[in-house]
Amino acid sequence: MATPEELSTFLAEVERRAFRQAAFAVRDDQAALDIVQDSMFKLAEKYADRPASEHPMLFQRILQNTIRDYFRRQKVRNYWTTALSFIAPGQDPHSEDADSIEHVQSTAESDDPVHQVDASQRMRVLQTALEKLPLRQREAFLLRYWEEMDTAETAKVMGCSEGSVKTHCSRAVHALSKYLESRGVTL
Repeated sequence: MATPEELSTFLAEVERRAFRQAAFAVRDDQAALDIVQDSMFKLAEKYADRPASEHPMLFQRILQNTIRDYFRRQKVRNYWTTALSFIAPGQDPHSEDADSIEHVQSTAESDDPVHQVDASQRMRVLQTALEKLPLRQREAFLLRYWEEMDTAETAKVMGCSEGSVKTHCSRAVHALSKYLESRGVTL
């Protein structure tokens, strides 16, 4: 079993290399800092009781998994940012309020009547699609992608395992995609 001092020393020694590795992978310094911090926290939280000799391999595995999780989240966020941008065509999907409900509502309240009808119809299609989801899938989807909670936070809120959250989200994404495509909404 490693002592707290050994764990602290290990984390201090690996910090710069891990940051460089994450920064090269994600090409975003702020995201890389978050990834390294999350990885260090996971190591300290879950594997502090392991021998110090196991920390390098455990940390690398955790770091790589955290980087993969980052890319998965980005892929899904980008997908749904694009998907939700059909509500407000012409808006920057990466703007600060692009995915907020207030933005969707304000778009529907614009002065152009044609735009109002179009946005209103699109919002109804999205609401219908969300309503058709089973409760747990809808809950997981909204917490993960609308509220931007991570898997652990979502699992805690829903009172289930992280694996269940991932399953519910995956099924929700597939069901929503299928429904939207059947209604002529292309992404």
